Amino acid sequence: MVSRNGQGMNGSVQPRVSSRWLRSLRSLSGLRSLGPWWAEGDAEKPWLKHYPQGVPAELSYPRQRLGWLLEQAAERFPDRIACQYYHEQLTYEELLARAQRLAATFVREGLKPGDRVGILLPNLPESLIAHFATWMAGGVVVSLSPLMVAEEVTAMTAATGCRIVVTLDVLSPLVCQGGRPPELVILSSLSGRLSHLERLGYAWVRLQRIGFGTACPQTRVQWLEDVLKGDALGDVRVTGDLHDPAFVLPTGGTTGAPKAVTLSHHNLLAQAWQLSHWSRGHHGEEKILAVLPFFHSYGLSTTVMMGMALGATLVMHHRFRPASVVRLIETHRPTMMLAVPAMLAAINSKVLRTEHHDMSSIKAIMSGGAPLPAAVAQEFHEHSGAVIVEGYGLSEASPVTHAGPLDGTAVPGTIGLPIPDTDARLINPSNGEVVAPGEVGELLVRGPQVMLGYWNNSEATARVLRDGWLHTGDLATCDERGFFKIVDRIKDLIITSGFNVYPGDVEEVLRGFPGVKDVAVIGVPDDERGEAVKAVLVLDSEKQFRRSEFDAFAREKLAAHKRPRIIETREEDLPRNFLGKVLRRELRGEGGPQVVPTAPDGEAT
Repeated sequence: MVSRNGQGMNGSVQPRVSSRWLRSLRSLSGLRSLGPWWAEGDAEKPWLKHYPQGVPAELSYPRQRLGWLLEQAAERFPDRIACQYYHEQLTYEELLARAQRLAATFVREGLKPGDRVGILLPNLPESLIAHFATWMAGGVVVSLSPLMVAEEVTAMTAATGCRIVVTLDVLSPLVCQGGRPPELVILSSLSGRLSHLERLGYAWVRLQRIGFGTACPQTRVQWLEDVLKGDALGDVRVTGDLHDPAFVLPTGGTTGAPKAVTLSHHNLLAQAWQLSHWSRGHHGEEKILAVLPFFHSYGLSTTVMMGMALGATLVMHHRFRPASVVRLIETHRPTMMLAVPAMLAAINSKVLRTEHHDMSSIKAIMSGGAPLPAAVAQEFHEHSGAVIVEGYGLSEASPVTHAGPLDGTAVPGTIGLPIPDTDARLINPSNGEVVAPGEVGELLVRGPQVMLGYWNNSEATARVLRDGWLHTGDLATCDERGFFKIVDRIKDLIITSGFNVYPGDVEEVLRGFPGVKDVAVIGVPDDERGEAVKAVLVLDSEKQFRRSEFDAFAREKLAAHKRPRIIETREEDLPRNFLGKVLRRELRGEGGPQVVPTAPDGEAT
């Protein structure tokens, strides 16, 4: 428990955000200015000539915090369905009222401006309610993934000093078992919405994870259902700076010292405006398929934030299953879909190749998270007739910076054009000089969506935010029309099914398995997922290696998307340079004995 002055009851001091740190981040990222982002003396931006008709190069952004985004949608479209989940529907007016009730509870519980609230939920109405309630109460959302293991969740809540966590009953062990739990855990459940058979399965999972008691005996627990029955305590919206932190997203190092992107209210609101204009969506008319996880900035911005800006209906499901998604499309007729290539590939191969379904309601699809194979896009287009474009972004940029035009002029194989108010350039990584058109360089971006920085980590922030530019670490080219194409990555980041996997995180865990002397983790091409995680293990003895024991270890220690799908074992050393660094490029080109496992339980897609 924590008292109001931040001092723990046992005398320990809770983590707080340094105002000095915030000032340094704002200075580094140049976020005090709301004006145009074109720098004086920059060359003409060729992409502006190829913008779709009606999409402006510069936008005027509301000087509001994120709670306003839901309030304005409820004011404009009070009776429109805001979200559809199973048989549950909430209008914008109803969604706002529930968010206000939860915000009132947060304030009553002593939540102060800048305090952190962890949200550990799949795509549910409760997730929308919890996000906007936190912002209305002046809090900062800490995004926690259901794919995490308890150690990762604990590390993130401790590093950010979460006072409250909102989660599902079946996920509560991730929050409460290990380390110091938060002051308050607010629980919800799926059981009331599921079919009879699904309820039995859910009850079994709950029994296995929690038993007949509670997973949180050392902290206070409330049920969200009870909280939402209460009355709102007036207007609890807290005023503050537009550049205050609003959303904290872990990006790597979650098993040790977590590194987390910090996005401001203005970052996310600006992104909502950028995407709503780029999509050329019709206000109060669109339906968006909401399957991309909200716990990642891609799903949050492209689905929730853009959806609120458009007054769209979000057709939600808590997990991606190809057959379920196709049923949602046929039943609820969404007009827009945000996806990763693995989703489109799975729908093609597992449903549409063998069965006819009416997908014609979908008019536009934006794909991101990994390169979009042309064959996957073409096959899905043939089934749906939708315009499918590829985009690009990174969590540090809220995340979208580039997207293909949705007017039919997109160039296949490219990530499209910089979206409104977004500047981009390519530099030689060795000397920082801008490269000529057509040459390969590191992609740098800047715009109102670029992050404040990394949470309480000014040193890491300064490495990627320099002179107002975000250094992406990706190598790209730009043609004479301004269409960008990603060539390779400077970093060794693996992107599988749209989820980021940092090899160092996985390697650190796998070294703890008995008999593993050394390990290297790399990404290898995968038609369905973009990349698959491969682990090269140096063993004391290959004869004593037990694959079943290794898989059990990985399931316990690693989130589903981080678990190796391909294993190569060896007894000889890994290739290294004279500094001792593993030469991953050599491992990517090597063959060797491989064990190709069955898909791990709970895979990312």
